[in-house]
Amino acid sequence: MLVELNHLLEDGMMPYPGLPGPRIGAILDHERSRPNYDDKAEFYLGKVDMACNTGTYLDSPFHRYPEGADLSTIALEMVAAVPGLVLEGIVSSDRSTLIDCDESDLRGKAVLIKTGWDQRWGSEGYWDRGPYLAGESVNILLRAEAALLGVDFYNVDDTTDPARPAHARLLAAGILIVENLCNLAALPPVGFNFYAAPPRIVRGASFPVRAFAEVEL
Repeated sequence: MLVELNHLLEDGMMPYPGLPGPRIGAILDHERSRPNYDDKAEFYLGKVDMACNTGTYLDSPFHRYPEGADLSTIALEMVAAVPGLVLEGIVSSDRSTLIDCDESDLRGKAVLIKTGWDQRWGSEGYWDRGPYLAGESVNILLRAEAALLGVDFYNVDDTTDPARPAHARLLAAGILIVENLCNLAALPPVGFNFYAAPPRIVRGASFPVRAFAEVEL
């Protein structure tokens, strides 16, 4: 069974604060294309103009580090068929989020943290100060040597901290980050493979992905 874990990309959708909204449309639509084919066929030629940090997207190490691996050099096995598990995020009053787990279970896994924040998607409330990873949660992921971290909120860091320690530490260790996941409640805690493969873009830092899980039946 396949489970979608990504938000839709739509023209005019609400962007990350401070970034331009995506513009999705046609270079040539069906009707206007017909003269090109002597009215015997019609084709839609689309175009997309957007910030790469739009919707559900993956951050590469290059996002933080000029010498880090970019989207063109990430190994496919890091973003496809990665054994996954879902952890309940324990969100405190200051929005710092802890995870409670056996670290030995996380090695080489796609660790997906569920808080329910994705239910706000599409509203301005989604961009309120949201959950972020507590330092100890980052420590756990680093010690456990997780392969990838996915979250159902918009930033693994406290956006009031310009140092962005979670991004800095995780990406330095080669732990990829997928932000703005959704529908994690549809997954079992374990027993699935996670997919979030971006295009192979040279000097690509981040890019939207069609994140999904393949669940064992």
